[in-house]
Amino acid sequence: MFKRVFRRPEQVTNLPTAIVPVEPARRGIALALGGGAARGWAHIGVLKALDEAQVPVTMIAGTSIGALVGGCYLAGKLREVEEFACSLTRRGLIRFLDFSITGAGLIGGMRLNRRLIEALGQTMIDDLPRKLVCVATEARTGHEVWLDSGSMVLAMRASYALPGVFLPVECGGRRLMDGALVNPVPVAVCRAYEEPLVVAVNLNYDLFGRAAVLRLRASSPTPNLHGEALTSESELRREKVGIARSMVDAFGIIQDRISRARLAGDPPDLAIHPRVRDIGMSEFFRAEEAIELGYVETMRHLPEIARLQESLDRR
Repeated sequence: MFKRVFRRPEQVTNLPTAIVPVEPARRGIALALGGGAARGWAHIGVLKALDEAQVPVTMIAGTSIGALVGGCYLAGKLREVEEFACSLTRRGLIRFLDFSITGAGLIGGMRLNRRLIEALGQTMIDDLPRKLVCVATEARTGHEVWLDSGSMVLAMRASYALPGVFLPVECGGRRLMDGALVNPVPVAVCRAYEEPLVVAVNLNYDLFGRAAVLRLRASSPTPNLHGEALTSESELRREKVGIARSMVDAFGIIQDRISRARLAGDPPDLAIHPRVRDIGMSEFFRAEEAIELGYVETMRHLPEIARLQESLDRR
């Protein structure tokens, strides 16, 4: 037991400096923020929960929308990107779609690019207080590309350039596309930077049934989504979906399969899986719901994060 002794100011002369125990700083975590299109707004909720719990984030490796949200967070613009996401409506999305007829993508992406420049200006990755790595894919070779320096806006655009939807991005003499084609949840990037504690945010894990195998008889007429026959032209038209929606859905299937393989070979120390399965990949107007799901799931995992931090401190 320590006995505290109080002295009047005039009695305090030539006393040794008191040693006050200081609580050790909590070990930081590296975040691997995965792709998932509109489901990626859940990353905002994840980061808000970590900030509230005062969990230090030492670096972020982001793929696709994970790069977008993660980059804005490290640049101190999380509130702005949240306000932007929550302002989107089903009709309002049209304002950011500049349709292209070049054949490389349906959307040029320059309207969204201008909005990013308004928020981030000429911010360079090199100037951020913590490390940011945006994952992209080289269109010609399929190589995985790690953008860890240079223009932040350009790196984020390259990382979310969904094939067939957004135009590829020219960068360093290479044509770059969405990083989710090769590394949907970039845990390996954090490992390469020798981060001791890696937390992944996987937006595809909750999509149960994606790995199932079905047996069907090839026959006509074409069944609808409920297994019923389509008998009229009007019913056939109702079952049709847009080109962009079809591309996004197909890309989501590819992303899910690649995520399973990559994470099996290089698992994170902890994985957070926001329950976003009911949010369509093109439903960007459901931001408030996605943010809340990310926040709730991260709060649920805070005790596990604290336990991992403590175990590292004891090593």
